[in-house]
Amino acid sequence: MKTGVTELRRDTEVVGLVSVAHLFSHFLQLMLAPLFPLIKDEFGVGYAALGLTVSVMYSVSGISQTMAGFVVDRYGARRVLLFGMAAFSVSMLLTGLATSYWMLVAVAVLAGIGNSVFHPADFGILNAKVNPKRLGYAFSTHGLGGNFGWLAAPAFSIGVSTLYGWRVAVISAGVLGLIITAFIASRAALADKDAEAGGQGDKAQGAPPRGLKGDVRALLSVPVLKCFAFFTFYSMALIGLQTFSVSVTTAMYAAPLTVASAALTGFLFGGIVGVVAGGFAAAHSSRHNLVAAAGMSIGAALTLILASGALPLWMLTGCMVLIGFFTFSTSPSRDILVRGVTPPGATGKVYGFVYSGLDLGASISPLLFGWMLDQHLPKWVFGAAAAFMLFAVATVVTLRPRRTVEALTAALPENAPS
Repeated sequence: MKTGVTELRRDTEVVGLVSVAHLFSHFLQLMLAPLFPLIKDEFGVGYAALGLTVSVMYSVSGISQTMAGFVVDRYGARRVLLFGMAAFSVSMLLTGLATSYWMLVAVAVLAGIGNSVFHPADFGILNAKVNPKRLGYAFSTHGLGGNFGWLAAPAFSIGVSTLYGWRVAVISAGVLGLIITAFIASRAALADKDAEAGGQGDKAQGAPPRGLKGDVRALLSVPVLKCFAFFTFYSMALIGLQTFSVSVTTAMYAAPLTVASAALTGFLFGGIVGVVAGGFAAAHSSRHNLVAAAGMSIGAALTLILASGALPLWMLTGCMVLIGFFTFSTSPSRDILVRGVTPPGATGKVYGFVYSGLDLGASISPLLFGWMLDQHLPKWVFGAAAAFMLFAVATVVTLRPRRTVEALTAALPENAPS
């Protein structure tokens, strides 16, 4: 009984620390987007140009994320995670000190490097240290932390910038990030001592000697590529709804900035509730692909209603809440799907590669959506977001996890037909 309590306490601490780190990463990801109207005026650029800075950050993050996964599997996740947190924080400080648009673009490179470590490091730690029976709830809590970060970012950036200007808001976020990094470092050191005492660590366990060719073959398997495609389309839809929704709703519905910001907050709040519900669905379902497909399909239908322009202004926030709920409810199931297609000992590599799909989508779509806004086509932004959700459904609905297939194969008699 005492052993079970100790294990639960250790799992809770690990999940809590990793979730705080995830909250921090999402907080910084969405720090600048609500400030685009202010930054646009100060530097004299268009939305497409600001979209380029986002594209640069996510392009660098996507390229670096798979490499970060290899480093995690080789050296362990804790140091990689702390490095990324520090780099992301410093990038925010430098953004607040930028004197030209091109300095913003250059700093976005550092932000991308910092952002690249979170998913391979986070999931490397969770899969190595948390009891598998609690992983559905662990992934849900991890996603919940990210959503709280997104929820806090617009309130923080708009609130501080209203009082002191956008530069103070961004610099303050960077300082806060360094404080959180120091806190995680001090607590993570204690967690590592506990893990060593129990014979556990955050490096990949049970890794067979595959070599580089074997690692590449694992990453390019059909189930892993399907997960990669799902994350790419999911990200492209998310960027349209999250990064550009304030600009779209002000242009399309003539909504005041406060109402448009409230709709974005509603979307993020709905996502928080959706992640919690999705965690319970993931923990009690064996068909995680259908859970993910259903949530994305309903989200796509609601986004098309939003794109019609027929909603009265008072229903805008409610619709965004529901879209957030159904799209984010897929998160725990999709993370379990990735675990299911991951070969033993390749957690960092596979999560790094698959989650680089998020960065690929986030690097492509800002240019597309920024161009749509510059061409005065706000309806197209929501319409394209709905289309990307349906593409995501097509990639995940037929996905069969490798571990499920292997378990079924092992259960068959030796001469049974396959």
